Amino acid sequence: MREPRVAIGTPVLGLLSQAVQIMICVCLSGHSSEGAPLDFAPTETTPDVPPRTNAPNLVFRESSNLDGTYLWLGPSGVAGYVDSQWDSAFGVDASLVRVREHEVLSALGFSIGASRWTEHSGGRFWVDAMIGTPLLDHTIGLSLGPIMEVADLSHPQVGGSVGIWAFLGVTPFARVGVLQTLGTFAEFGIHIALPAIRYRALRAPGR
Repeated sequence: MREPRVAIGTPVLGLLSQAVQIMICVCLSGHSSEGAPLDFAPTETTPDVPPRTNAPNLVFRESSNLDGTYLWLGPSGVAGYVDSQWDSAFGVDASLVRVREHEVLSALGFSIGASRWTEHSGGRFWVDAMIGTPLLDHTIGLSLGPIMEVADLSHPQVGGSVGIWAFLGVTPFARVGVLQTLGTFAEFGIHIALPAIRYRALRAPGR
């Protein structure tokens, strides 16, 4: 008799692994259908810090608002009649002025300056108090203060002056006064006021 042919071998691993994978997928699908879907919860973010309740309530003014305190620096030139003759002078002027555009007293401050004559020797120093008021969309004002005339070959002459000025971007002015021995004088000029420093305080509403 012939012995039956029996094939002795090992199981095919490929078929076994595929069967195992199919069973795992079936189990997972059944579990997910019964419970909640397998989704990741979104990351929670920390809410913003609440704003301060005691923060100052400040209002920023418009750039067109010119209110503030200014230090104006700039050159000046005048044509003056003094000691019975006309002459011209050039100098510098510094003004510290508080501006409130929409008030009756729109400008309040003082100025100091010095100039030198072009024809005769010497020059002039002055200190003026200034006030101004809005008129015809510009600021018109008055000045008043002491003045001193100096020369190379004579003693200083002390006096006083009163003037009128207008701020039109530049500042034209006219001034009359009296000096000790030189008598009365008059001058007309222009001052180019350049804002070197501006201080503008912020106010809370209702102030």
